[in-house]
Formats: sequence, C-alpha cells, structure tokens
Amino acid sequence: MVKSMSIEERYELITRNLQEVIGEDELKKLLRSGKQISVYWGTMPTGSVSIAYFFPMLKVADFLRAGLKVKILLADLHAALDGVPWEILNKRYEYYKEIILTILKTIDVDVKKLEFVKGSEVQLNKNYFNDLLKLSTLTSIHDARKSASEVVKNMDSESAKLSGLIYPLMQALDEEYLKVDIQFAGVDQRKIMVYAHENLPKIGYKERIELMTPMIRGLVGEKMSSSDEKTKIDTLNDEESVKRKINGAECVAGNSNNGLMALLKYLIFVLKEDKKESFVVERSAKFGGDLVYKNYNDVEKDFVSKKLHPLDLKNSLAKEINVLLRNFQSNEKLKKLHKEAYN
Repeated sequence: MVKSMSIEERYELITRNLQEVIGEDELKKLLRSGKQISVYWGTMPTGSVSIAYFFPMLKVADFLRAGLKVKILLADLHAALDGVPWEILNKRYEYYKEIILTILKTIDVDVKKLEFVKGSEVQLNKNYFNDLLKLSTLTSIHDARKSASEVVKNMDSESAKLSGLIYPLMQALDEEYLKVDIQFAGVDQRKIMVYAHENLPKIGYKERIELMTPMIRGLVGEKMSSSDEKTKIDTLNDEESVKRKINGAECVAGNSNNGLMALLKYLIFVLKEDKKESFVVERSAKFGGDLVYKNYNDVEKDFVSKKLHPLDLKNSLAKEINVLLRNFQSNEKLKKLHKEAYN
C-alpha cells in the first residue's frame, strides 16, 4: 500500500485527526528522504483500559499504513512513579499488552511493523541513568513540575511526590533510547513533549517530531477518567453496561459539544469511512424512518438542527460500540489477566 501512496498522501494519513504537529517541516523532509521512519506511543499500565484507547490505536493504524515502524512503550516504571504498587507492575503490563493487541485486531491492523517495549528494559541501564542525572542538573523544580502538571496526579499540591518530577525527564529520554524519529501522544502530554523538544539537544541528542491528538470528552464532564466509571466505557464492559452508560451520558439536544459526538467523530466515522460504510440511525417509520450518514459533518448538522434526537443517537451509538467490543466481552484470557491485575 505504501508504494502506491505519494508523499502527500502519506503525510495526510500520518497527520489526520491530529490537533498539533511540532516539527511539520522535518516530518515532510523525512518522508521525502525515503528512510524508514519510526514513531513511538507510550502508556502507563495504570487503570483498567477504556474505549478511549481506540483513539491512539486508530492513529497507530494510520502510521503503519503510511509505512512507519511503530513502537508501543508500556511504561511500567512510569506507572510506579505514578503510584502503581511495584509488586503488580508485571501483571498490569501483561494485561495492557494483550488488550492493546485485541484493539488492534478489532480494527484490522497489520502489526508486522509493530514492536512492544517494556519500559524497565530500556530505562534500567547505566547510560539512561547517567543521562537522567544530566537532565536533572539542567531542569528546575518549577519546570519539571510544570511539565508534569497535566499528567501526574497531585503535581500541584504541597504533598507532591519527588517521583512526579522525575517523570517528564524520563519521558524525554525515552525518545532517544527508543531510537525513534517521532513521539505521538495526546495533547495533555504537550508540556512534556515541549520539554523534550527543548532539553534533549542540551545533552547532545536531536529534537524529535511531536504529534498530538485532541483530548476526547468523557461521557460525563470534560474528560474520560480511569478513576470515574461514569465518564468512560471500559473495554470489558458487557452490552447492558455499555447501553446504560451511553444512555446516562450528557447529550443535550442541539449541542454537539459532548462525549458521544466525539466518539462518533474520532472513532466510529474513522472506521466507517475507511471501510466505505455508513452510520445508520434506526428509527421507526412514524418518526421518519432510518437516517443514513456517510460522514460525521452530516450527523452533527442534523443533531444541531434537532432533526436527530439524542435518544436515537444514543441507541445507534451503543449498538456500534457493542459490535466493537465483542472481541473483549467474550475474551476469557483478557478477563483473567484483568482480574489478576486489579483484584
């Protein structure tokens, strides 16, 4: 597929649905060079994995289709710095790896150019530690706290742990020690990515390209939170739980600024458009019959004009989500790994 794509097409695929690109010119230069480009996405094995993980995995699929080599960093040491007990780190790692592979399988991703990396296997070597100490001599407490503020819990409180200050320094070094050209993350990671961009050259390493996706609203409130079940759909939720959570989600008629519309835009329609399928809202004939949509903008237009009722949207979206989660809901291996990691 890559051979049939132009540089412009590869660039569009790599950057679609992103909020920000730091190093846009460098990315285009790399694409023109013809070299193998590598990108990493990292996550901490902390809370139970929600449907929000489909969003970065859709971008992983884009990267792979565009010919990039992708590394997924399961940052076990970062999770420990964020408060996960050391004795269960490996169990969380195994659960996260299996569930991410299941997500990729669900969205039909060819994973031949995909590599999983366990954070501690990269970070517990003397060169990494030496560089961590070098960065610590160049980084003020203020800058470390600022960089970590949107990612590490309680970073702005007086009781903030020293581990939280180490976190952004390690994430910066990961770019070098994973030997990648690009880091990809949510825009909530922006301060850490800017820190890496500005500080790696100070210890002799090149700055990387930084790609960021927008933050997706939760079902309730501004953000999906692993600690608040009302805001998220867990990948292991059963069909009735999914229906109940979507029915309870914030969704005011005429106002498209809600988590359900975000799920439609950044998940359902990305999948539908790639497969050239439509999103169908089933309605009885007395309410006008089914509505068939080929793109998100038409859904939003009808929702804002109140042609599309919130309840009809919720019912159709719940059906789509449950189809996506069938591989999870029936997966006994995943359930076993989850139980070992969290009970």
